[in-house]
Amino acid sequence: MGPLKGLKVIEMAGMGPGPFCAMMLSDMGADVLRIDRADAVGAAHEREPRFEILNRGRPSVALDLKEPEGVKVVLQLVSKADILIEGFRPGVMERLGLGPSHCEQINPRLIYGRMTGWGQDGPLAQAAGHDINYIALTGALHAIGRAGQAPTPPLNLVGDFGGGSMYLLFGMLSALWERERSGRGQVVDAAILDGVNSLTSFLYGALARKGWTDRRGENLLDGGRPWYDTYETKDGHFVSVGPIEARFYKELLERLGVSGEKLPDQNDPEGWERLRERLAAVFKTRTREEWCGLLEGTDACFAPVLSAVEAPSHPQNVARGNFVEIEGVVQPTPAPRFSRTKPEVTGPAVRAGQKTRDGLTGWGFTTEEVDGLIRDGIAVQAAS
Repeated sequence: MGPLKGLKVIEMAGMGPGPFCAMMLSDMGADVLRIDRADAVGAAHEREPRFEILNRGRPSVALDLKEPEGVKVVLQLVSKADILIEGFRPGVMERLGLGPSHCEQINPRLIYGRMTGWGQDGPLAQAAGHDINYIALTGALHAIGRAGQAPTPPLNLVGDFGGGSMYLLFGMLSALWERERSGRGQVVDAAILDGVNSLTSFLYGALARKGWTDRRGENLLDGGRPWYDTYETKDGHFVSVGPIEARFYKELLERLGVSGEKLPDQNDPEGWERLRERLAAVFKTRTREEWCGLLEGTDACFAPVLSAVEAPSHPQNVARGNFVEIEGVVQPTPAPRFSRTKPEVTGPAVRAGQKTRDGLTGWGFTTEEVDGLIRDGIAVQAAS
């Protein structure tokens, strides 16, 4: 019932941003077929699939792409697809015989989504890397952390998923919209480097107007202001405050019971150290739960700092239905929401090749054709 119902997507199995992108498409109703390598079936390092949340909601077909017949199967699938997603180093798909030029001959309407760290070209295009390396070249990593301390890796949320998956999604859906007018597909070159650079657009504007310094931990949104930061509570937990606007800041001070004290002005840098010390002392006087009772839901711009274990139980997340349990694994539900076409998780992840028969027949192969591919070792059906 999701808004992308009817969209057909081929996902070349990979890690991180590619699977997350495919998961979101599946959550939104797209028919996503995951292509795994034949040698991934029963691999010793394969984890129990129900924990592989990024692989949820779509069947896995295992093919031997070292064999021409395996490549031929993918090209047959391409003929029926709207989108193909791949996340290999530049040139790998071309060497397999599955590059954009090969696929365009089969399906000129195909949107070919390419996900890399550095991009399809440039001096680093063939270099190995991970999220932390890609965001290091953008200015984003440099800006995250405390003053006088080393940059803090922000998990892989900024690079892999923010600058990677989301920009690949945006690019492919943009290309689909353009195809409605031109009738032609195209290649989407989504690089984590490019996406994170784009995410930092606000930063470059702030730098240009001298509203931001190129020094970590000294700015409005990086913990440089005492009224936009986290504080430890009496019981060792943390809370967050962010009353940037004067009226919200005033409410925070009133609810903390310090509005009558002679505190430094909110926007006086000379007084920020003293103000931070005072706020830290106040927050240490009560537990996190006590502060929630006093501040949560007010205009003081407050929220408790929850762990991933705690977040699903918060009343706001519960009210919004933001988490679901599937086969004993708690996981986020699809986002965003739609007024008519409701996204949904169609099922847990499966093992590599576990749905080879169902996946291929679901995309138009006959039972006899699938039996022949499995008999010849071109396709592999894993045990359930």
